[in-house]
Amino acid sequence: MKKGKLVLNTNWCKGCGICVEYCPKNILKLEKNIIGVEDIEKCILCGLCELRCPDYAIYISKDEN
Repeated sequence: MKKGKLVLNTNWCKGCGICVEYCPKNILKLEKNIIGVEDIEKCILCGLCELRCPDYAIYISKDEN
């Protein structure tokens, strides 16, 4: 079972696409230069998108349960 969830702050996204390039499951996409998710169920919460985002617009929230 997954712990946590992928969170997007689209107000901070500048549309650079770095997170899209680093996602190993190819679930991220840019639409009108703003980050989006194609299939959240495929996300493995690896955190590569969070690590590479220069604008802190994407992160993994930790589930406390």
